[in-house]
Amino acid sequence: MRLHHVQVAIPAGGEDLARRFYVEGLGVAEVEKPEPLRARGGLWVRSPGGAELHLGVEEPFRPAHKAHPALLLDDAASLGAAAERLSGLGFEVDHGERETFPGHLRCHAFDGHGNRVELLAPPE
Repeated sequence: MRLHHVQVAIPAGGEDLARRFYVEGLGVAEVEKPEPLRARGGLWVRSPGGAELHLGVEEPFRPAHKAHPALLLDDAASLGAAAERLSGLGFEVDHGERETFPGHLRCHAFDGHGNRVELLAPPE
């Protein structure tokens, strides 16, 4: 068994803010949704390593404050660059648990809708 994708909820009309966080901030690529699913709204993104996040419209919307995707970056420099990019775009980044996950450095970022996203990297 392999993981195909993780879905994260966004509110109706939240696609542009999601693109700003995931595409511009994290540097993942938006991928085209299949035609039968386009009318539902939302967007899909894929990392260079193939990990997919499907950002689906959910009404009523409630952000995920605890449940979250965890994205593994190549190294500490990549982690720092992503966190800096997200902060520069105005997104909240929490470094409070940087060394609390054995074998990794990490931070938590919150997309513009309040969903938590964990960013991990091997230690230096």
